[in-house]
Amino acid sequence: MAPRRQTPRPDTLEAALARVFDDRNTKASWFALTGGEPLFTAGEEADSLYLLRSGRLGVFRREEGQLPHFVGVVRPGEPVGEMALIAGTPHTADVVALRDSEILALPREAFFDAVKTQPDVMIELSRLMLHRARERTTGATEPSVFGFISARHRPIRAFVERVAAAIEAQGSTCQVIDHSALSSASEWFSRVEDSHDYVLYVAEQDEPNWASLCARQVDRLFIVGNALTAPPRSIPTRDLGGGHQFTDLILLRDPRMPRPANTAVWLDALEPGRWFHATEGDAADAERIARVVTGTSVGLVLSGGGARAYAHIGVVRALHEAGVTLDFLGGSSMGAVVAAGPALGWSDDELDARIRKAFVKSDPLSDLALPIVAMTRARKVAGLLNDAYGEIDIADMPLPFFAVSSNLTTGRIEVHRRGLLRRAMRASISIPGVMPPVVMDGQVLVDGAVIKNFPTDVMRQLNSGPIIGSDMSQTRGVDPSGLENPPSWWKWILSGAWKAGPPIVSILMRSATITTDAELERSREDTDLLILPQPTGADIRDWKIYDPVVAAGHAAAAAALATLDGPIPTLRKRRAAALVGDDVSSPEPEAEAVPAPTGKRRALFPVKAKA
Repeated sequence: MAPRRQTPRPDTLEAALARVFDDRNTKASWFALTGGEPLFTAGEEADSLYLLRSGRLGVFRREEGQLPHFVGVVRPGEPVGEMALIAGTPHTADVVALRDSEILALPREAFFDAVKTQPDVMIELSRLMLHRARERTTGATEPSVFGFISARHRPIRAFVERVAAAIEAQGSTCQVIDHSALSSASEWFSRVEDSHDYVLYVAEQDEPNWASLCARQVDRLFIVGNALTAPPRSIPTRDLGGGHQFTDLILLRDPRMPRPANTAVWLDALEPGRWFHATEGDAADAERIARVVTGTSVGLVLSGGGARAYAHIGVVRALHEAGVTLDFLGGSSMGAVVAAGPALGWSDDELDARIRKAFVKSDPLSDLALPIVAMTRARKVAGLLNDAYGEIDIADMPLPFFAVSSNLTTGRIEVHRRGLLRRAMRASISIPGVMPPVVMDGQVLVDGAVIKNFPTDVMRQLNSGPIIGSDMSQTRGVDPSGLENPPSWWKWILSGAWKAGPPIVSILMRSATITTDAELERSREDTDLLILPQPTGADIRDWKIYDPVVAAGHAAAAAALATLDGPIPTLRKRRAAALVGDDVSSPEPEAEAVPAPTGKRRALFPVKAKA
């Protein structure tokens, strides 16, 4: 059951701030921002406390080497900038007006003077700051108003209705607004948004004026296109500037079309923050988009770990057995290889069979070479990846997927979300010294585990819902006995152990996947369910020990799932509610809904407001 909006008590933060800002003795000032105009950017000095009176603000977090990603929204009555102001530090995020907004600003000195006479303000702010710090939201709440704008000739209304029905099936209220609301007053839109958990604006391709209004009215925008046609020349998107990604893409395809295609053309034209594939009329795909809208989509992140990453296969199987639907997938090194299977739609049995064929039966590191660049030529690995993935483009994968490699040219991670899947995989598993690096667009790329072995922060940029992480970062992967008493060359060759590479391969692989405690702690903090498989007796390069490692992953996932007191999709919401003392299982009475004519469930046909 989704949490309902609660009616503020007189002693809440909103009421306390209202007393401060409405006090004539304070030095609060009023100003307006137009849609797309920044309130402040990361790194700027925090010299005021802001209170949003009307409109909506978007919060965007910056990560090194990446575009700012959309965190969420600030709604009317909510403060922004309080953490940096009280801590005396620069702002850590960009805050941009999503629509025309009115804001009150209280200078730092005036704020601290006010809290001397009204200490309850600081108490309520402290509660809010604690909640935001734990959730790492930088002042944002979940988006609740979404626009669906058609970029194809066929209507998209039926698709949006299925998404709305799936949202309601979760226990939330949802309203679909179409072009008939074009002449309504702004107060009417505000009443609708305040009366429902989620509002979906839908605009068809032949409704340009309404589409433009939708783009200015929503928290986040979906462009809905046809996978087999080229994008239209003019699409009413809204560029917020500064690299702030506000628009996502949904490509619908005919049920007779088995797999997505042509995605790159749309990405080049729109440059969306995220993209999704859906089959026309498919209920499961509509439910997935509904989970994305409601922040209940599930992301799975798998770490690197060499042969020990076989454990992730057991993790995936256990999650599926528990009924968990995965919506986003990604990983580093061998974790990325395993995660690609579910993202391509492989069943658990197919994933098992393909990994066995490619790594267990094929001795991937057996093509040893003189160590000029690396211990192996990696030709065998390249052939195995080509057999598994062919010419598949990551952008055309049915589910959103990413792989991480380490860019030795820039010293940063490289996030692969489009381009040939086999090339991204080859880069992500290129452990320095073991396999030659991959040169891509003039950049030298090696194993993702070198810089980021457990890339949960990348997943958090894509998915606002719960994140499941399976991490092998600190599992022992090198057999000390084999290093203390290494075999002679002739015994090593006669025994067949040469097929796994010499013992130095273990040292190189393990050295490349060691993560600092601070980095590992940050990565694990981004998960909502952390799974830590503990395979015993498995060397990091022992590709033949398969079944026991998979079983260890399955057991670890089953044990982690057994600790939960509710379904995975609402895990993040339940945790957030617990931090502020809310009870999501006992919703507040619904606010009075804006009436709609009978026979038009969720669809709004408003009466024009009087002047």
